[in-house]
Amino acid sequence: METKIAIFKGKQIRKTIHNDEWWFVIEDVVSVLTDSVQPVGYIKDMRRRDSELSKGWGQIATPLSVQTAGGVQKVNCANTEGMFRIIQSIPSPKAEPFKRWLAKVGYERVQEIEDPELATKRTRAFYKAKGYSEDWIEKRMRGIAIREELTDEWKNRGAENEREYAILTAEISKATFGMTPSEYKDHKGLKRENLRDHMNDLELIFSMLGERATTEITRNEDSQGMDRLMDDAQTGGGIAGGARNKLEKKLGRPIVSKKNYLRQPENKKLLKK
Repeated sequence: METKIAIFKGKQIRKTIHNDEWWFVIEDVVSVLTDSVQPVGYIKDMRRRDSELSKGWGQIATPLSVQTAGGVQKVNCANTEGMFRIIQSIPSPKAEPFKRWLAKVGYERVQEIEDPELATKRTRAFYKAKGYSEDWIEKRMRGIAIREELTDEWKNRGAENEREYAILTAEISKATFGMTPSEYKDHKGLKRENLRDHMNDLELIFSMLGERATTEITRNEDSQGMDRLMDDAQTGGGIAGGARNKLEKKLGRPIVSKKNYLRQPENKKLLKK
């Protein structure tokens, strides 16, 4: 699982892939279209007003694992069709441009399924627009590929859902960096942001090493079931953690950094080093 952040009119909307399509966090969409400071309460009122929406809520809203300020949690999400239905119940002039934007996002996802290379190109363009260097982007893209390969192995070997992916990921992170992803985010002062989008070169490299080592160990041992996968995650992360410790002793400084790119792009920070 990897939560993406979409930007609409300068505001963030979290989305994640489920069943080969984008699913959007309902609370984020409602917040954007209504400017409500309590979108959860607005959703409850909306369902009371629209009885048909309330009746079909179970088919529209699906709890999916999404990055939140408190770590990975189950949050109500809807796909493009479901979001169109929800928007119908929001009396807001902001809804029409959002419908067009949502349709565009859905169309782009169809294109990406037909031609996966488009997704890679769009991701690269997104990072470049946000001020990341080509060198950093190359590492980030390689990390994404390594991550996807690992989660495919987990899926085929008994990890049944996003929650279990998150548990295994936490084990790799603890063994590699000495902290879970949520602890790491706290260390960097992040909230909803993607942790790896705020890692420097060495942090990305050791993340890749831990996950790649785990993939190779899992294949070599032909591991099946969560218990065995947990052992592999700890071992793979431990290999990366051992390498990190050796480098830290040689450099005389920690690899894990508190720095993030919230206020300044990565390429400008590199220029100051």
